Amino acid sequence: MATTEFEVTLTRAAPPPVTLSPAAARRLKAIAEREGRPLMLRVAVDGGGCSGFQYRFELVEAAEHDDLKVERDGAAAVIDLVSLDLLRGAEIDFADELAAAEFRVRNPNAKSSCGCGVSFSI
Repeated sequence: MATTEFEVTLTRAAPPPVTLSPAAARRLKAIAEREGRPLMLRVAVDGGGCSGFQYRFELVEAAEHDDLKVERDGAAAVIDLVSLDLLRGAEIDFADELAAAEFRVRNPNAKSSCGCGVSFSI
Protein backbone atom coordinates (compact mmCIF):
# COMPACT_ATOMS: atom_id res chain seq x y z
CA MET A 1 0.00 0.00 0.00
CA ALA A 2 1.45 3.33 -1.06
CA THR A 3 1.75 6.14 1.40
CA THR A 4 0.34 9.52 0.42
CA GLU A 5 1.76 12.68 1.87
CA PHE A 6 -0.39 15.70 2.24
CA GLU A 7 1.09 19.15 2.28
CA VAL A 8 -0.81 21.52 4.45
CA THR A 9 -0.38 25.13 3.51
CA LEU A 10 -1.54 27.71 5.98
CA THR A 11 -2.37 31.01 4.48
CA ARG A 12 -2.60 34.21 6.38
CA ALA A 13 -4.51 37.18 5.21
CA ALA A 14 -2.09 39.68 3.79
CA PRO A 15 -1.79 42.82 5.86
CA PRO A 16 -3.50 45.83 4.32
CA PRO A 17 -1.14 47.89 2.16
CA VAL A 18 -1.88 51.01 4.25
CA THR A 19 -3.39 51.26 7.74
CA LEU A 20 -5.32 53.89 9.66
CA SER A 21 -4.29 54.45 13.28
CA PRO A 22 -6.88 54.58 16.08
CA ALA A 23 -6.12 58.30 16.58
CA ALA A 24 -6.72 59.04 12.88
CA ALA A 25 -9.97 57.07 12.94
CA ARG A 26 -11.21 58.96 16.02
CA ARG A 27 -10.40 62.32 14.44
CA LEU A 28 -12.08 61.44 11.14
CA LYS A 29 -15.23 60.30 12.96
CA ALA A 30 -15.27 63.52 15.00
CA ILE A 31 -14.95 65.66 11.87
CA ALA A 32 -17.74 63.75 10.11
CA GLU A 33 -20.02 64.07 13.15
CA ARG A 34 -19.33 67.80 13.41
CA GLU A 35 -20.03 68.25 9.68
CA GLY A 36 -23.15 66.08 9.89
CA ARG A 37 -22.21 63.98 6.85
CA PRO A 38 -20.01 61.00 6.06
CA LEU A 39 -16.45 62.01 5.19
CA MET A 40 -13.30 60.13 4.27
CA LEU A 41 -9.70 61.29 4.24
CA ARG A 42 -8.11 61.23 0.79
CA VAL A 43 -4.35 60.75 1.08
CA ALA A 44 -2.31 61.32 -2.07
CA VAL A 45 1.32 61.78 -3.01
CA ASP A 46 2.25 64.60 -5.38
CA GLY A 47 5.59 65.53 -6.88
CA GLY A 48 7.16 68.56 -5.23
CA GLY A 49 7.98 69.81 -1.78
CA CYS A 50 11.49 70.25 -0.48
CA SER A 51 12.31 66.53 -0.64
CA GLY A 52 10.79 65.46 -3.98
CA PHE A 53 7.34 64.18 -2.98
CA GLN A 54 4.67 65.65 -0.73
CA TYR A 55 1.59 64.31 0.98
CA ARG A 56 -1.79 65.83 0.20
CA PHE A 57 -4.78 65.42 2.53
CA GLU A 58 -8.35 66.21 1.57
CA LEU A 59 -11.77 65.40 3.03
CA VAL A 60 -14.09 63.75 0.51
CA GLU A 61 -17.57 62.24 0.62
CA ALA A 62 -16.99 59.42 -1.86
CA ALA A 63 -14.19 57.24 -3.15
CA GLU A 64 -13.23 57.07 -6.81
CA HIS A 65 -13.80 53.74 -8.57
CA ASP A 66 -10.12 52.76 -8.45
CA ASP A 67 -9.28 53.95 -4.91
CA LEU A 68 -8.06 51.71 -2.14
CA LYS A 69 -10.34 52.21 0.85
CA VAL A 70 -8.83 51.68 4.31
CA GLU A 71 -11.25 51.44 7.23
CA ARG A 72 -10.98 51.36 11.00
CA ASP A 73 -13.62 51.77 13.69
CA GLY A 74 -16.16 53.28 11.31
CA ALA A 75 -13.76 55.77 9.71
CA ALA A 76 -12.15 55.52 6.28
CA ALA A 77 -9.30 56.86 4.18
CA VAL A 78 -8.94 56.49 0.43
CA ILE A 79 -5.77 56.31 -1.64
CA ASP A 80 -5.41 56.42 -5.42
CA LEU A 81 -3.47 53.60 -7.06
CA VAL A 82 -0.59 55.82 -8.21
CA SER A 83 -0.01 57.09 -4.66
CA LEU A 84 -0.39 53.59 -3.24
CA ASP A 85 2.95 52.53 -4.72
CA LEU A 86 4.68 55.20 -2.62
CA LEU A 87 2.59 54.55 0.49
CA ARG A 88 2.70 50.75 0.67
CA GLY A 89 3.20 49.70 4.30
CA ALA A 90 2.46 53.18 5.67
CA GLU A 91 0.23 54.17 8.57
CA ILE A 92 -1.98 57.24 8.46
CA ASP A 93 -1.97 58.82 11.91
CA PHE A 94 -3.29 61.92 13.65
CA ALA A 95 -1.21 63.92 16.11
CA ASP A 96 -2.68 66.53 18.43
CA GLU A 97 0.27 68.37 19.92
CA LEU A 98 0.91 71.80 21.35
CA ALA A 99 2.43 73.07 18.09
CA ALA A 100 -0.12 71.54 15.70
CA ALA A 101 -2.96 69.09 15.20
CA GLU A 102 -2.50 67.25 11.91
CA PHE A 103 -2.78 64.05 9.96
CA ARG A 104 0.61 62.43 9.37
CA VAL A 105 1.96 59.52 7.38
CA ARG A 106 4.43 57.06 8.86
CA ASN A 107 5.93 55.83 5.62
CA PRO A 108 8.54 53.05 5.67
CA ASN A 109 9.42 53.88 2.03
CA ALA A 110 10.59 57.41 2.85
CA LYS A 111 14.38 57.59 3.00
CA SER A 112 14.33 61.16 4.28
CA SER A 113 11.79 63.88 4.98
CA CYS A 114 11.77 67.60 5.54
CA GLY A 115 11.45 69.18 8.97
CA CYS A 116 7.70 69.71 8.64
CA GLY A 117 7.08 66.06 7.69
CA VAL A 118 4.96 66.92 4.65
CA SER A 119 7.55 66.11 2.00
CA PHE A 120 9.80 63.10 1.61
CA SER A 121 12.21 61.33 -0.71
CA ILE A 122 12.53 57.68 -1.62
